[in-house]
Amino acid sequence: MSLVAVVWHFWIAPVLVGSAVLAVIASIIGYLQQVTYKRYPRD
Repeated sequence: MSLVAVVWHFWIAPVLVGSAVLAVIASIIGYLQQVTYKRYPRD
């Protein structure tokens, strides 16, 4: 395996995993906000 492949994998994999985790957390927070807003209106 070449050095470029090692560096590519070492830097790209954490970025992809981190963005996937943040996307899941953001979708869960958005869903919870929608559910709580419908159940408990802010008016």
